[in-house]
Amino acid sequence: MAHATLNIQAASDARCDAVMLAPNGWVPNNTRLPVLIWHGVVDPREPDIAGRFEALFAHNGWPAQWRDGVFDYHHYHSTAHEALGIASGDAELILGGPKGRVIAVRAGDALVLPAGTGHCLLTSGRRFQVIGAYPPGQQWDIRRDALEDDERRTMEALPFPASDPVGGEGGPLVSLWK
Repeated sequence: MAHATLNIQAASDARCDAVMLAPNGWVPNNTRLPVLIWHGVVDPREPDIAGRFEALFAHNGWPAQWRDGVFDYHHYHSTAHEALGIASGDAELILGGPKGRVIAVRAGDALVLPAGTGHCLLTSGRRFQVIGAYPPGQQWDIRRDALEDDERRTMEALPFPASDPVGGEGGPLVSLWK
């Protein structure tokens, strides 16, 4: 019996934008590392976008840990960098905390959020689903408050992942996150 092979590469025409976010009230954001916003990583007409993102992230060293949505309240993670693959639907997210940057995402897009990046679901269409992944050894927390100085130092000292969860060893994360 033949088995289908799951493609574990991003679409060749996928585009990545890098965005720096300044601290915003209690949301620290990350003053050294840009957010990476990938468009068109997976063809939205594919039958198993969630499986494609899980395989892609795992192949690039970021094992997927959940399938769900994005919380509809402002929060950030101080103990882990985060990759989000949009598996279905569409949404508007706010990055950077209250009154931050609004971005539109749809099935097939991906985000890489450095630790400290505020994010919140603003609106979503039906069946909005996201795949979440983290670098090995990093456990996510959910923060809705300011960091103490020692917590900020710990966040800023998080190790860089060895590869981009979307672009692999040659992806933009590797050259932009220094």
